[in-house]
This record gives sequence, structure tokens and C-alpha cells, in this order.
Amino acid sequence: MKPSKAIRVILKDQAKEEYGALSRVVEEQMKKGKANSEEMQLLKSIDKKVAILKYNPAYGQNIPKDLIPKTLDVDNLFRVELTHYWRMLYTIRTNEVEIVSFILYILDHPTYNKLLGYRDR
Repeated sequence: MKPSKAIRVILKDQAKEEYGALSRVVEEQMKKGKANSEEMQLLKSIDKKVAILKYNPAYGQNIPKDLIPKTLDVDNLFRVELTHYWRMLYTIRTNEVEIVSFILYILDHPTYNKLLGYRDR
């Protein structure tokens, strides 16, 4: 069931930059006649997950509070898995009128592990 509040998804900072760079790469590939690449698959994966978040903001896996980097200054953090082992991190803010999912990061798996302090096994 869709929540009664309006829902928005906003790309912020690193996520906005990464999405823009990825979009430019895909646009160039399409001009060169490429039909399917890892970048195209990743962009499509991001767009699909954003569409899901517009319907269900709590779709992602909740990251335990003790693992949230203090530098992010957020109360909650969610992870969404993307294609090719990429990750999308977002936080949810709500008020009386709307629910907003702020996508903070779109990153590859090693960078994700480093950000959250996971060690390689």
C-alpha cells in the first residue's frame, strides 16, 4: 500500500555527481552505437531502484546505527544493491507533508566497504 504522504527521491552530492558522470558515459556510448554495456546496465539499475523508492521509501536494507559513519550526520541509512556489485546509500527524512529519500552515495563495492569500515576477508 502506498503511503498517504507525498514521496520524493533526491540525489545529493556524490550520488548526483556519479549519476551525472554515468549518464554522460552512457550517452557517448549510445552515440557510438553501443547497445549494452556495464555502464548502461548500472544506469538502468539505478533508475529502477529510484522508481521503487518513489513507491516504497523503506525498500532498502537498513544499516545498523553503529555502522553509520559519523561524517554522514544522518539518523538512518539504507542500502540498495545495484548491478555489478554497486551500492546505493540513502537516508529518509519525513515531516507532516512528505517523505523524502536522499540518495547520498552511488558507489562500487570496495568503496562501499571502505566507507562503512568493513574489512576484506
